[in-house]
Amino acid sequence: MRRTITILIENRFGAFDRVATMFSGKGFNISSISIGETEIAEISRMTIVTDGDNKIIDQIIKQLNRLIDTVKVSDLTDTYHIERELALITVNYQKGSMEEVKNICDIFRGNIVDINNKTMMIEITGPPEKINAAVNVLMPFGIKEMARSGTVALKRGEQLKEAKKEYVQTN
Repeated sequence: MRRTITILIENRFGAFDRVATMFSGKGFNISSISIGETEIAEISRMTIVTDGDNKIIDQIIKQLNRLIDTVKVSDLTDTYHIERELALITVNYQKGSMEEVKNICDIFRGNIVDINNKTMMIEITGPPEKINAAVNVLMPFGIKEMARSGTVALKRGEQLKEAKKEYVQTN
């Protein structure tokens, strides 16, 4: 089962490496990973998408909580949350298919960010399912190249406010 886990970690040298090493050392797979600073410069948010049953996810969360830089670990899978990805997709087109590709881009609320005589590059953001659907629709035109960011996710509301407040008070 696909699981989305967020980790608030101290923004220190080697913190990312310790998380990645824990996953590889235990034989857990990472489908997607994204990391960046939060509104508190000393804390970074890492979003990891992985697969596993409840037992495996419980193991992952326990191991992540043992890491020295960990502030808070949350499994967002069964909570109300928002997930987004960014995809840049370069698509082949011909004169007769240009309007059709533009219409598809509009349907997925994408933006054409580059165009030349043979290809156009489309930027699409949204939940992973939306990106997958756009890729499937664009495949018949010939996807020349594609890059996807990792998933970023946040719980809806102020559910992580306490963890951040706790961190600020102790440091």
